Amino acid sequence: MQIQPILAALRKHKAGTALIALQIALTLAIVCNALFIIHQRLAHIAEPTGVDEANVFVIENMWAEQYNTQQAVSNVEQDLATLRNLPAVQDATQSDSYPLSITSGSDNFITLKDNQVQPTTDASVYAGDEHFLRTLGLKLIAGRDFRADEVRDSGQRDVVTPPVAIISKAMADKLYPNGDALGKSFYSMSTNPVTIVGIVQTMQRSRLGSWSAPYAEQSMVWPVRDGSPIGVFYIVRAKPGQLAAAMREAPKALYALNRMRIINPKDGILSFAQVRQRAYDSDRGMAILMGIICVVLLAITGAGIVGLTSFWVGQRRRQIGVRRALGATHRDILHYFLTENLLISLGGVIVGIVLTFGLNLWLVTRFELSVMPLTYVLSGVAMLLMLGQGAVFAPALRASRVPPVEATRPA
Repeated sequence: MQIQPILAALRKHKAGTALIALQIALTLAIVCNALFIIHQRLAHIAEPTGVDEANVFVIENMWAEQYNTQQAVSNVEQDLATLRNLPAVQDATQSDSYPLSITSGSDNFITLKDNQVQPTTDASVYAGDEHFLRTLGLKLIAGRDFRADEVRDSGQRDVVTPPVAIISKAMADKLYPNGDALGKSFYSMSTNPVTIVGIVQTMQRSRLGSWSAPYAEQSMVWPVRDGSPIGVFYIVRAKPGQLAAAMREAPKALYALNRMRIINPKDGILSFAQVRQRAYDSDRGMAILMGIICVVLLAITGAGIVGLTSFWVGQRRRQIGVRRALGATHRDILHYFLTENLLISLGGVIVGIVLTFGLNLWLVTRFELSVMPLTYVLSGVAMLLMLGQGAVFAPALRASRVPPVEATRPA
């Protein structure tokens, strides 16, 4: 089929051609970037925590009266002993935070020298005892767990820097890329060195803001027993298949031991599945929103192509009839409109590719988004071209069925 007659026809319909091409270009730019954002959000949601999520739950225990550090620590020890004795419980520990907590926890700048000005990295810091790793199900891949004699008591305003810590593999690799972190030391916003006595495979951070993306999975736990007069988190690991029973019995046992506490019935006790859902609510919402935007834009673009092609077919019935009378087959007419739409779509995607990378560059500079791989653009181009051909097929098929007698009708 000759392209020249098609180009001549498009020049007579410049406004409609430009409108559809621009619509395709904008759709390509927005859809490609939206799909890239969706992929990033879903990948973020799927990040492992290192926790035995199927069997772990968290209790936020608030004290109803003011205790000093010694009293608070004593209460915590009694509570933990009670929780560990429950039939459905495998182990329990205390902490000031936990992976994916998002509303609690602290971060420390980490350096390799005590006089270092710029931090080497940033790490989430958890306070934990000798039960912390076993309770969360964290996999120790090097070194050892804490000993009971290493655990220190800490009140709300106490500044405690223990001499030892257990860190995640991601943090170990950041500090010592050669893989020899075990036994080495670092500094955590203190002049006292901290020796690495253990390394766990994965230990996710407590906070997941975009600022923390460069420090993903960089966390540490040091041997501190939380004696805050405000409250403490109890992390409990149920025996396999007994999570519901453990979550039901744990608050009852704690209240039976000491009524001077507050456990919010709504979100004071959460399974780790609920913790994960709460932590990634915004990512999930953004992925759904981007998906809706993609579907709506593609539907509008497809409808625009159908509408414009149907309008053109209505205007050209006499010309189509003339071509049919001169010997053009149904297939020739069908190919004509498919080729015409393909040329418009190609023009649109060429402009769209420029807009796609421009939009991605703006997102990178304004929202710290990653640079989009070329595969997303190529996939978007293929999707828009197939959408265009699919959308134009029905009106093109109607055009191919215009009878030759239409050539005799008055213009």
